[in-house]
Amino acid sequence: MGSNQDPEDYYRSHMFFCTNERPDGHPRGCCAGKGSVRIRNYMKARAKELGLEGVRINAAGCLDRCELGPTVVIYPEGVWYRIESVEDADRVLQTHVRDGGRVDDLVLRPEDGP
Repeated sequence: MGSNQDPEDYYRSHMFFCTNERPDGHPRGCCAGKGSVRIRNYMKARAKELGLEGVRINAAGCLDRCELGPTVVIYPEGVWYRIESVEDADRVLQTHVRDGGRVDDLVLRPEDGP
């Protein structure tokens, strides 16, 4: 008989960073076209520099909020962010991932779309 308890989280913080690419001129745009690959690569390196343990930053396919990107969702909290620069990435890593807070001006809420 199985347990009704979920297993412990494998990662303390698991981030999915959209790196989806669409053709130029696509009406919805794409996160890759807004620099997401470069920012995600920076974020991975920066997390190591900061010594953040139990953190995984994965490249993701389309998260379906293209117009708002580059988009990132962090689990287990399920908080979405728009991260447009390495400065935004630093703020999210330090405030959300390291300190457990939120970067309110970067948070994407359900009513924000797409």
